[in-house]
Amino acid sequence: MNLRVLIFFIYIYFLGNQNISAQYYFYDESHYDKPVMFELGASVGGMNCLTDLGGGKGIGKKFIKDINLKNTQLTGGVYLSATYNNAISLRLEAAFGQVKAYDSILKKIAPTTFGRYERNLSFRSPITELSLIAEFHPLFIFGTFDEEHSPPRLSPYLLAGVGYFSFNPQAKLGNTWVNLQPLHLEGQGFKEYPDRPNYSLQQINIPVGAGLRYELSSLLNFRAEVVYRILNTDYLDDVSQIDYVDPSLFPNYLSGAKLTDALLLYDRRYELDPTNNGPAERGHANHKDSYFSFNLKLGIALGRERIRNGK
Repeated sequence: MNLRVLIFFIYIYFLGNQNISAQYYFYDESHYDKPVMFELGASVGGMNCLTDLGGGKGIGKKFIKDINLKNTQLTGGVYLSATYNNAISLRLEAAFGQVKAYDSILKKIAPTTFGRYERNLSFRSPITELSLIAEFHPLFIFGTFDEEHSPPRLSPYLLAGVGYFSFNPQAKLGNTWVNLQPLHLEGQGFKEYPDRPNYSLQQINIPVGAGLRYELSSLLNFRAEVVYRILNTDYLDDVSQIDYVDPSLFPNYLSGAKLTDALLLYDRRYELDPTNNGPAERGHANHKDSYFSFNLKLGIALGRERIRNGK
């Protein structure tokens, strides 16, 4: 995949540098764009997630109705894009951030959460993502611009693509952050639970979203963008199954510090109430996890040229 993307950008680069007679004038009428323009940029913003943990009142709602904005973490990234006539872009982007969620955030509304506060689970996970994203700018796709009708500085757009991301759910035990995936807290990989395979910490996602691009000058543009990642895993937070694993099975698969950590972390209701060991739901496997970000981007246009000796 990476080799094909590299070949594509090399091809587009040479195409964009060909002497094509049709010149596309920039808004200030003193610069023009080649048919294919490149952009190099960076982004900064906030990242959040929707998982089994945390949430709001009730038993938990779908999509953004159950979000806790207090959990928003810093994210950043860099990108390179190739754009045809400012209408359609293909962007290669690397992003870095972190997501987290915890049931203790529900303390003030605990009586309304049907045991989610008492479940007392929490997690954090770093996110590293490489994505290939297509942008679609309707004003340029359907509009016609020339020397007398300059293109707008502000352009809304839609985006969709494919990404490859890594994550690593952790929980805090005392003063130490413990990696959860190696502990098999829901019996992943145990023969007693054949329907619960181990999950990978590197997976594919589907980013979708929308944004606004504003041309600050012939060199710089500014963007505001929201990107939602559709995942094929329910283990971003290491929580999925509705029931708790049988703790007597852990010694069959774990030993030493991992065994101790698993016994302490698979069920943390005892930390709030040592007598609370009755039936409870750990998670819900019928909804996949997801994460999303709001980003501000600054891009540098590569290849825009000044008109010499008049038009």
